[in-house]
Amino acid sequence: MKGDYQDLADEISALLGAPATLENRDFGLIAFGAHDGESGFDETAMDPVRTRSILTRKSTVAVRDWFEGFGIARATGPVRIPAAPDAGVFRGRICLPVRHRGVVLGYVWLLDGDPGPTPEQLTAAMEVAARIGTLLSQEAQAGADLSREFAAVLTAERGWQRDMAVSALAAALGPDATGLHAVVALTPWSADGPPGVRSIPAAAAACEVPLTSAGGRAVAVLVRLRSADTPAPALTAAGRLLTDAGPGATAGVSGPRRGLAELAESWREAVAAARAAAARPGLGPVAQWASIGPYRMLTALPEGVHRDPAVRDLLTPVHTELAHTAEVFLDHAGQAGRTAAALGIHRQTLYYRLSRIEQLTDLDLDEGEDRLLLHMALKAARL
Repeated sequence: MKGDYQDLADEISALLGAPATLENRDFGLIAFGAHDGESGFDETAMDPVRTRSILTRKSTVAVRDWFEGFGIARATGPVRIPAAPDAGVFRGRICLPVRHRGVVLGYVWLLDGDPGPTPEQLTAAMEVAARIGTLLSQEAQAGADLSREFAAVLTAERGWQRDMAVSALAAALGPDATGLHAVVALTPWSADGPPGVRSIPAAAAACEVPLTSAGGRAVAVLVRLRSADTPAPALTAAGRLLTDAGPGATAGVSGPRRGLAELAESWREAVAAARAAAARPGLGPVAQWASIGPYRMLTALPEGVHRDPAVRDLLTPVHTELAHTAEVFLDHAGQAGRTAAALGIHRQTLYYRLSRIEQLTDLDLDEGEDRLLLHMALKAARL
């Protein structure tokens, strides 16, 4: 549909003899209709607000609030907005609300001029805006269907329920269903509803998913990949989601898979990676399943088994320094010199702490299995 929107934006540009910008109702850029008129572009045509909208494909909250103050969300016809240099708007605007069945779905923006478009030109442009509204409505409905089908796949029980959900999603995606995908998980998600697919690069579907084990909600996004060795589209999508998420949110990216049969497994990987990013800041705020090391196994453990009795006392607040020492020691493969340097302490201090750790845990740090138990228990505690 992207080409359809571009054609319609170009049509409005041609009708009015001015470049037209099409944005959704959240001020996200959809299409920019360039126009090579007799006067061409001038410096004032690209004021800071317009430049940001085109280059970043979105506007700031302050800019949105300012424009909405002119009643564009309620208008049924063109709205003229005066220039405001203090707000970065050097040229006046004409806003054509894009509506469908009384609901505003977007806006077409044009630079106002002297004398500006005639009433007849604006009427013709509003007819094109109505066609845009029909397309946006159809796309929104298709997006809602995809969101529902995608969520059904991720939450369905194994067996025929999931098989039916996968078939329904494949039908909704069409040819894209057989392509290479990765799943992105972002948690926690506090926004009202899932993000629009259009706002996420390379996204095929997006939905909200409840996290029953940890509570709260997460956002799941199905992202198209060009190749299994190029996760960039998924990483970009995760970064875009983080800009709209609340503080403390992290994102995880699954391994690549072709087709939809293993989407539930991809979702498990993505959630595990997001949890690992939250547990170990060095991995995040976006972590890939392939890069989270021991957390690939630890995140698969059932709830309630992470606190092994051996580390119960070590993990109390009074022994925070000892727990950190133990983790750094094990992270450095039990090498005392490297551990002491990393902690910035003398070797004798390290040896004293290690003996205290053995007393608290009743583990022998010279034994490989005891080291493994302690290391995994410390990592699991971060989750």
